[in-house]
Amino acid sequence: MIRLRDVTFLVHDHDEALAFFVDALGFVVRQDETFDGGWRRVAVGPQDGGTGMLLALADADAPVGRQVGADVAFFLETDDFAAQHARMLSHGVRFREEPRHEPYGTVAVFEDLYGGAWDLIEPPTA
Repeated sequence: MIRLRDVTFLVHDHDEALAFFVDALGFVVRQDETFDGGWRRVAVGPQDGGTGMLLALADADAPVGRQVGADVAFFLETDDFAAQHARMLSHGVRFREEPRHEPYGTVAVFEDLYGGAWDLIEPPTA
């Protein structure tokens, strides 16, 4: 078996990123350790498992928030769009559009803490 464990997400500040992912999105901290030399490894992810995000401090010239240009980089799936949407709004997450209903589910594009585009999506129920 093979699976994708984590993906790297470039950040300017670990604590700022933790507040976004944990408070606004509802992720859990999977690892937050500081090693000899001051290097800090921070990983977050959905509470029930699945692929997580390794929050890596970016170099000064790194494309933070633009890792994939203007395209949507990540797709956050939920089984309760209304509740997750409300949670995110209450934490100041900026949505680029109102929720819309598509054949593949209820969806809206939102921005991460650096302006990068994400989809919040609830697939249709069978």
